[in-house]
Amino acid sequence: MKKIIALFFLCLTATYSFACSTFLLSKNGKHVFGRNYDWVSGNGMVMVNARGIAKTSFMSDGVAISWVSGYGSVTFNQFGKEFPHGGMNERGLVVELMWLSETTYPEQDDRASMNELQWVQYQLDNCKNIAEVIATDKKIRISRAGAAPLHFLVADAGGKAASIEFIDGKMMVHEGNDLKYPVLTNTVYKDALKKVVAENGVNTSYRDNSVQRFSTACRMVQQYQANDIKEQPVDYAFNILNRVSQKNFTKWSIVYDITNKEIHFVTSNQTQRKSLSLKELNYSCNTPSLAFSLSDARSGVITKQFAELSFDANKKLIEQSAQESSSEIQVSQQAQSRAAAYFRQVSCRQPN
Repeated sequence: MKKIIALFFLCLTATYSFACSTFLLSKNGKHVFGRNYDWVSGNGMVMVNARGIAKTSFMSDGVAISWVSGYGSVTFNQFGKEFPHGGMNERGLVVELMWLSETTYPEQDDRASMNELQWVQYQLDNCKNIAEVIATDKKIRISRAGAAPLHFLVADAGGKAASIEFIDGKMMVHEGNDLKYPVLTNTVYKDALKKVVAENGVNTSYRDNSVQRFSTACRMVQQYQANDIKEQPVDYAFNILNRVSQKNFTKWSIVYDITNKEIHFVTSNQTQRKSLSLKELNYSCNTPSLAFSLSDARSGVITKQFAELSFDANKKLIEQSAQESSSEIQVSQQAQSRAAAYFRQVSCRQPN
């Protein structure tokens, strides 16, 4: 069951069509993060995560850890609350994941553990910058038991970015001068970079789809940095996402305006842009959980369009996503129920 639960949240790459792409644009004090989510199902919700919520790690294979969320966040969830694909917190930290076949998580040790999706929420709950995310490796780890292999691109309000990978059981981080391009697809970062650098950035026909997307995004990020581009950063980010999209498999295209604490997104079924402001949301834990369906046809600013998320609505989200993803992954009813039940296992500890 652990294996099933671990696998049903993700951006799988069984074929080249199931792939994800991320990048950071940072120039003149403006920081914008782009992300494509490619999969067979676009079902999902945008969720508001409150401060002051007491949680315990889900599906730990050793020591569990409990914490109280210190920061509010907005996340994109396909298989229920607390298990996001990615998101941004109120301090401007963005965490996004992608599949990476070469991933090997740490062996069981004295650190507390949690599943790979909750690891994303943990970072958004507790960290305000990249340095703090990296530091969590000293006390928590992603459970190896049945975990899907992922790597992560992280960015913060200071305009810093880092790729985080788990290779041979150890966290490998590329940041600063080691992160020549703040771009990540579905290839080990150093390997993708090596191929692009070897071609001097001129190859436009890589046989490896992941490296092709990496190269395209790197080239467009570099052009943005080197030229006086009049296009607004958010619009330019959407152009990059369009260039690296996987046609019908690209279900969500998300742009995080870190500087202004805004999120803009489109979906394959709702192509008119939607946006929201993290500054205008209520993160008090003594108010109902809020969510916005990605199938909602309303466009424009949706900050005030969030509605209360019930247990039944969260459970339905999980069940529908499992059904729509069944051609690629099988999620047992028991696994769906376990994930849905976690909604009632968190509680408000700090009325704020």
